[in-house]
Amino acid sequence: MRDRHYDEQYDRHYDVHYDVRGSGPLLLVIPGGAGHPMGLDGAAARLSERFTVVTYDPLGLSRGPLDGPVGDQRVEAWSDRAHQLLDSLLPDGESACVFGSSSGGIVALDLLARHPERLRRVVAHEPPSIGVLPDAARQHSMITEVYEIHRTEGVAAATARLSAGLEGRSWEPGPRPASTAADGGENARSEQKPDSREAQNTPMDIFLGHVLRPFTSHALDLDALKGLSSRLTLGAGSDSRGQLPYRTASLLAELSGSDFVEFPGGHLGVLQHPVAFADRLTEAL
Repeated sequence: MRDRHYDEQYDRHYDVHYDVRGSGPLLLVIPGGAGHPMGLDGAAARLSERFTVVTYDPLGLSRGPLDGPVGDQRVEAWSDRAHQLLDSLLPDGESACVFGSSSGGIVALDLLARHPERLRRVVAHEPPSIGVLPDAARQHSMITEVYEIHRTEGVAAATARLSAGLEGRSWEPGPRPASTAADGGENARSEQKPDSREAQNTPMDIFLGHVLRPFTSHALDLDALKGLSSRLTLGAGSDSRGQLPYRTASLLAELSGSDFVEFPGGHLGVLQHPVAFADRLTEAL
């Protein structure tokens, strides 16, 4: 399904894509990455036994490749559109539950902070809002490095660097492409990235190039979240203990005074253990 809206920030119309299944109280699901809901069918099917599950697809990536270039994405734009979507689906005076994971968790937190009137309960799973961490400067440097590697060497190399950074592993770069090493990257900027023919405008390409930096740099309104802590649960995977996303989620729970819950699996627990994850989410909601 899709709704048509007007975005004054960009002075254009856009489509809000979403899928609906199940019956019961409305649960808005905001995927991670670039917002593609791939892999969420198992959890959504389980949740639809208790909820009307609305899976939000901010860029419409599930409908096929995007036409033309993609610009940097904004957390506020995604959450404003989610708010408009809820307004279009909910009767006056009713509210919904929201679940967001990873970058979708950042959107869920912003949605709660700025549009609480439509939200009954929010669960944010491992939102990488790294600005709250004591080593935020080091983590932002890591994200910038991932961005530069993606720009010059492509998706595969940048993904490897990001995985090491999130898991806290040491990382040694592989051999750099000849054009990048020889001219400081000028050739790499004027030519396609090594894997760009296959990867351009794919969800991972969009995430690394246009979502990761602006979303991890987004400053949450912690004062607003403190005032809404009774409606908020932060979550992290049991397999993520000690890793960057777990640290961020647990610290956000502490800073906001919100509940903290462990979920099955790691950062991608909703894909790895869909039924057990959905059951834990139902409990948290």
